[in-house]
Amino acid sequence: MIRKLALKSADSSGGSLAVVPDFVRRIDEVESFVKTKMTMIQVHVDAVDKKIESEVGGLRRELSDKIEENAGEVNHRFEKLDSKSEMLEKKLGELGAVEFFSKEDLEKVFGDLMNVKGADNGDMKVSLDDIIMTTRDMLLKENQRLSRVDYALSSGGAMVFRHSEPFIIGKVRRWFRKISLTTVYRDSENMLKPSFGEPDQCFPLKGDSGFVKIRLRTTIIPEVITLEHVDKAVAYDRSSAPKNCRVYGWHRGYNADIAIETGKIFLLAEFSYDLQKSNAQTFNVLDSVGSGLVDTVRLDFTSNHGNPSHTCIYRLQVHGHEPAFVSMLATQFRFLPSSELILFFVLHPCRVFSIDL
Repeated sequence: MIRKLALKSADSSGGSLAVVPDFVRRIDEVESFVKTKMTMIQVHVDAVDKKIESEVGGLRRELSDKIEENAGEVNHRFEKLDSKSEMLEKKLGELGAVEFFSKEDLEKVFGDLMNVKGADNGDMKVSLDDIIMTTRDMLLKENQRLSRVDYALSSGGAMVFRHSEPFIIGKVRRWFRKISLTTVYRDSENMLKPSFGEPDQCFPLKGDSGFVKIRLRTTIIPEVITLEHVDKAVAYDRSSAPKNCRVYGWHRGYNADIAIETGKIFLLAEFSYDLQKSNAQTFNVLDSVGSGLVDTVRLDFTSNHGNPSHTCIYRLQVHGHEPAFVSMLATQFRFLPSSELILFFVLHPCRVFSIDL
C-alpha cells in the first residue's frame, strides 16, 4: 500500500525513475520495522495478559481459601446472631405481656389523688405531677416490700410442720393416707422458697380448701403478709390459685398447745387473691394485732379460682420485725456456754420463746 502511494506520487511529480528502487527499499525497511515492533508489542501484550490472568487466578484461589477457612466462623456468628434475635423477640414478647399497671391500680391512683385533693382544698383537678408523685410512692412501697426480711423463708430456718391433705397422684397418695397426720409432705418446702417464676414449683393441696401451718425462723411482730402465685405470662391455667384466705398467728414457743390454752391466737389478715393484679400480692396485718408476738402462722384458704381437684401455694411470705428483747437476748446467748444456757432456762421457765441462735 505504501509502495503504491509512493509510485503514484513519483509519477505525478514527474521525477526520475532512478530513485524508485532506493525509495522502495526504504519503504520495505519501514514495513519490516513496523511488523517487528508490532510482533514485539503483541508478545508483550500476551505476556501481560498471561501475568494478569495468573495473578487474578491466584487472588481468586486465595480468596476462595480464605472464604472456606472463615466459613465456619461466619456460620457460628450467624447462629449466635439468630440466637440473640430469638432471645430479643422472646424478651419483647414477655415485656409486651407484662401489665405494668392494671386497671385497678390506675383507678386506685386516681381515687387516692381525688381523695387527697378533695380533703385538702376542694380542688378536684389532677395534674401530671400529681400522678407522677403518686405513682412514685406506689413504686417505693413495692420496693420496700421486696427489700423486707421474709421470716417464712425455709433457708432462714422456717418450716412447715402441718398441713391438710396434699394433692398426690398414684401409689404415693395411698401410702400418704396410711401414715400419721403429723407427717409433712416433702413438697411443702416449695412454698417457703423463691420459685423464680417457674410453673409447678409449688405445694399442691387437695381440693379447693385447706390449710398450712408454718413455724417462722424466730419470734417477730408481724406487719404484712405476701402471697405469691405463678405469673400469667408463663402459665396457661391459673385456676389452682387460692382465692379467699385467712392468716392466723400465735406464739407457740416450745409448747404446741400454749396458744390454744392462753387464747393468744391472732387473725393477722383476711384477703382475696386477685388474678388480675400482680402475681405477688401484699396485705397489711390487721391493726387489732398490735404488737402481738408471733412465731407460728396458719394459712387457711376456703376457695380457689375454679380448680376442683387441687390448690397450688407457690409462696407465702411473712414480714415484720424482731422485738428488741428477742434480738438482745439472741445476741447475748451467742456468747454463753451451753451449761449457762441450760441453767438460764431452768431458772426462767416462763421466758421460753423462739430465738434464732
